[in-house]
Amino acid sequence: MVQPQKLVYFAIDGVAPRAKINQQRSRRFRTGKEIIESMKVKREVAQDLLQKGMEVPDSLISSRRWDSNVITPGTDFMDEVSDLIREYIVRLLSDESRFRHLKVFFSDSSVPKEGEHKILEFIRLQRVQRKYHANTRHCIYGADADLIMLGLVTHEPYFYILRENIAPNFGRPDRQKAMNILNKR
Repeated sequence: MVQPQKLVYFAIDGVAPRAKINQQRSRRFRTGKEIIESMKVKREVAQDLLQKGMEVPDSLISSRRWDSNVITPGTDFMDEVSDLIREYIVRLLSDESRFRHLKVFFSDSSVPKEGEHKILEFIRLQRVQRKYHANTRHCIYGADADLIMLGLVTHEPYFYILRENIAPNFGRPDRQKAMNILNKR
């Protein structure tokens, strides 16, 4: 969708400030409790289905879940993500690539701050350079709601935010089935 002309800046969230770390810890603790409760309900529903001679959906049996803690800076997963991005950058700048003329910056999770703040700090540093063009176009990709406000405070005339159009998921079918079974008790 975007054809960058000058540079690309990849930024991954790094270690957050202490207050945000405390907030995240609290959220993760609460999520952990909710997961345990959810697994307990799933077991009860699966037992009910078995007692009634009904088929138990895989979603009630499977205990595999995505552990969002792996996206914390300093984890092996984040190191792998960083390595894959570096490999992508090498391919992006290869002689055969149409992007070989670009300057590419990459700030991985070992660098403190959230990714969008790293990018906006870079833009602010560029603005004070003598050769900076006031009509430079910036396009940032991300789903964080604060990108809108951060984009506005740059006072850049051409600042675009790309986001995925994600439809809300008001209820997964397997959850609805489980709730129907529980309500029949």
